[in-house]
Amino acid sequence: MSFERIKEKLNILADAAKYDVSCSSSGSNRANKNKGLGDATGMGICHTYTEDGRCVSLLKILLTNHCIFDCAYCVTRKSNDIKRAAFKVQEVVDLTINFYRRNYIEGLFLSSGIFKNADYTMERLVSVAKKLRLEENFNGYIHLKSIPGASDELMREAGLYADRLSVNIEIPTKEGLKRLAPDKNREDFIKPMKKVKNEIIQYKAEKKIIRSTPKYAPAGQSTQMIIGASGENDYQIMTASNFFYKKFNLKRVYYSGYVPISYDSRLPQIGTEVPMLRENRLYQTDWLMRFYGFHVNEIVNETHQHLDLDIDPKLSWALRNIHEFPVDVNRADKRMLARVPGLGMKSVYKILHARKFRQLNWEHLKRLGVALNRAQYFIVCNSNVYERRDLEPTKIKGLILQNSKSKFRKATSSQLNLFG
Repeated sequence: MSFERIKEKLNILADAAKYDVSCSSSGSNRANKNKGLGDATGMGICHTYTEDGRCVSLLKILLTNHCIFDCAYCVTRKSNDIKRAAFKVQEVVDLTINFYRRNYIEGLFLSSGIFKNADYTMERLVSVAKKLRLEENFNGYIHLKSIPGASDELMREAGLYADRLSVNIEIPTKEGLKRLAPDKNREDFIKPMKKVKNEIIQYKAEKKIIRSTPKYAPAGQSTQMIIGASGENDYQIMTASNFFYKKFNLKRVYYSGYVPISYDSRLPQIGTEVPMLRENRLYQTDWLMRFYGFHVNEIVNETHQHLDLDIDPKLSWALRNIHEFPVDVNRADKRMLARVPGLGMKSVYKILHARKFRQLNWEHLKRLGVALNRAQYFIVCNSNVYERRDLEPTKIKGLILQNSKSKFRKATSSQLNLFG
């Protein structure tokens, strides 16, 4: 195979992989051993940022963009008139090793269209990871996309060589999937997720007894949903996310706004892209559910099915539950402090620690880095300063939005002055 042909394949299959956003920090601790190549200790992956602020990268490609399915929302669907290509297993192995040695990447994210059937495709994805681990002694991060419908045997083998596994749910609801991808069965997505979950549980149990138990998907599993292709509201989307978090112990759910790329009567038309702000609000809601103790029905529900685009979901909840406030920062528990707009979890922990030594006032809160432009309307502290508590939610919202716009104008003006 000529270099030019490999380069052409890489251009095609790297471009096709860009629609998959479920690249993430690994969470893996696969350390280098026996003078192997690379490691995945404490690293984040794929042009993302780790907890310590480092930006790292990986080779993100499809094994092939050939596919037996004709999903309306997918650029690689069989009826789409695009250039097709497929890597051989050894070609992916060689590219990964060569790119790593040149310091271009720190790992591999490998997905694929489905050719022939699920097991045929999954077997080749596993072969890539297996060759990297056993033949190349590669200890860097590997993220494999699980193929819907793949056998339990292949999913078990995949987890022995990959750091993270993920299967894209694609459409949040069963009805939406049936309409846009009638050849697919939702149960085929659930099956590999269930297998990975059970294998991880078994690994953790065996590890307590036998320390040498081989690692199984140490960075867990994740999934991705396409937003805006099938018309689900935010309540349906976040309810589905909550189900997968609880049922399969997922590390992350990713939300990818649908971008119309070709005409199909079942899909939003070209020029009706999902706003990035909607994606952002979904991620903020996801964060509140995972780290702030919110239940999905507190943020979105039957009577509030869409997230507000002009304000973040925590502020929206607070304004709809104004009777819960004000919160006394010197007395409130962690759960309630975490629900105050303007208080992140770092600020919450700082407050809990600082108030052990003294009663906190406004000046103390400023020094702790609390965003008082928001929090001031929802908290009281040890202060003689008059606090207005007669404001209606609409008035508070207006004041916060006005203050945010003012800060934006000042920041923009400062930036322009730098180039003045």
